[in-house]
Amino acid sequence: MLDRITGMQVFSHAAHLGSLSASARQMGVSPAMATKHVDALEARFGVRLFHRSTRKLTLTEAGQQYLEACSRILPDLEDVEAMIVSQRVDASGLLRLNVPLSFGVRFVAPLLPEFNRKHPGVTVDLGLNDRVVDLMEEGWDLTIRVGPLKDSRLVSRKLADSAMVVCAAPGYWDQHGRPARWADLPAHNCLSFSLSSLSRPDEWRFGKEADKRVAIKGSLRTNNGDALVAAAAAGLGVLYEPAFIVADAIRQGALEQVTLDAPTADLGGIHLVRSSDRTPPAKVRVMTDFLVNAFNPLAPWSLP
Repeated sequence: MLDRITGMQVFSHAAHLGSLSASARQMGVSPAMATKHVDALEARFGVRLFHRSTRKLTLTEAGQQYLEACSRILPDLEDVEAMIVSQRVDASGLLRLNVPLSFGVRFVAPLLPEFNRKHPGVTVDLGLNDRVVDLMEEGWDLTIRVGPLKDSRLVSRKLADSAMVVCAAPGYWDQHGRPARWADLPAHNCLSFSLSSLSRPDEWRFGKEADKRVAIKGSLRTNNGDALVAAAAAGLGVLYEPAFIVADAIRQGALEQVTLDAPTADLGGIHLVRSSDRTPPAKVRVMTDFLVNAFNPLAPWSLP
């Protein structure tokens, strides 16, 4: 089946130039192909669009009506194509960026004024939630994911590492003692993050290969890291969370980090992820470069 849009273009050029051969040259196709396009239009409509002679083409009444329609439709199509092409060259349009809640509030939202100054043509739709979103089904351009990546259909750029940290309020440690071993944790009130990719609400993992597993129990589990920080800072119990969530509270003295006899598990990094479009629009490219540069060479949550 011949392309209808190309057929409209061949017809329109032929009507203005008075010749299918001239239309073919304008479109960069053979005269035979130009003729096939016009024949296909006439067959579809069941009417003649041109009176044809060996010397020239003249429009029929139906052809005149169709030319008027083409004159309205084709410029609109060209405008749409130009807009789409420009979005791949110039950073513009709506960019939908989904990020984990705590990470987005702390580290992404404060960067957006600078991004806007650099790229005023881009409007950012910032989604904040801790569930794993489906980029393609939900229409997100980019997302930030914490932990190992499993979907091979996606393209990722690493933003930063973030070590896991064991910490609690200094008052909690003074009252219950500071653990020296990872095996000491079952004696403590352990506050757990229910969406963690490294642990379950009743188990924390340690070691470079996350092969040291310790059963924990506690009086609070939640799907939000800030809620855990607030509870721990108030003295409720022990946290095992990424440094980007607890770093501010540790610097302020509200939480105190402890070092155990096994390394904390590898979080798997923090990545910026997009679908596997080989040529993403400029708005996606500039946001990707902007965020990668913002977190390198040193992430703002780095602890000694």
